[in-house]
Amino acid sequence: MSSSTGFCSCRCFPNADSNSYLSPFSFSPHSSIFSVKFLPRSLRPLQVSASSSSDDNPQNSTSGSNQHVKSSGTSARGRRLLRVHEEKRQREHDRVHNYPAWAKVLEDACKDDTELRAVLGDSVGNPELMRKRVEDRVRKKGRDFRKSKTGSVLAFKVSFRDFNPLDSFIWFELFGSPSDRDINLIGSVIQSWYLMGRLGAFNSSNLQLANSSMEYDPLYDAEKGFKVMSSSFHDISNIEFQDNWGRVWVDLGTCDYFAIDVLLNCLTSLSSEYLGIQQVVFGGRSMGDWEEGMTNPDDGYKYFRI
Repeated sequence: MSSSTGFCSCRCFPNADSNSYLSPFSFSPHSSIFSVKFLPRSLRPLQVSASSSSDDNPQNSTSGSNQHVKSSGTSARGRRLLRVHEEKRQREHDRVHNYPAWAKVLEDACKDDTELRAVLGDSVGNPELMRKRVEDRVRKKGRDFRKSKTGSVLAFKVSFRDFNPLDSFIWFELFGSPSDRDINLIGSVIQSWYLMGRLGAFNSSNLQLANSSMEYDPLYDAEKGFKVMSSSFHDISNIEFQDNWGRVWVDLGTCDYFAIDVLLNCLTSLSSEYLGIQQVVFGGRSMGDWEEGMTNPDDGYKYFRI
């Protein structure tokens, strides 16, 4: 049997009441539906529906799939863009409503301060990173961002309190708690002073050129310099700091006292150009709020190893 929409072949069974043959299936050419009629219910196959139009016209299949995509509302790319937009909106909401006030102040300040802007760098907008950058800068270079000159315009005070050149402390009072940079500066100056004294630099017995004129080539007697009794800086401790006070223990040994003049000359330039010193005290056992035995960094204790 055939029709314009499909083909079907089936076996026919004789009818007991007549000589005609009856097919167990009926076929409708319009709906392409096969149905069971004469077989017992237990032997009847399931109803089968076949549409030839879907096989003969692939364009209908494509249009059906497109219709399914449209019915989902968005494509994968659209959902991705929607998610990115939502995350951006959430970040902006958090920045406006949960942004720390101090971070906003820093962000506004860096617009007019090139040094602060260089410190913050690409951390603007990230409060935790901004905090870390600023704390690192304060620890290394001090607290004042806008100060163009780090020294003091005032001369520091010098005093002596029962100073024993062989066993005494030299005290330094600063204007504030020193940063790592300040400690390195003071430590480097005193360490250089000690090394020069250790090598015999502070020996007033051999000052052949101190009062000589340089208008004419002066003469230096090397033999005399070699025979002079040497002078040597005997010992020195590490430099300790508690809050804004620092101290170093010294044993000048056989150095002449003009070694103290040399140290004060160095500290004068250091104070005016790099860090402010309020006073220098030679001798004395305790200054300010100094507490013996307090060596915990959490309590403000710092040191420079000579």
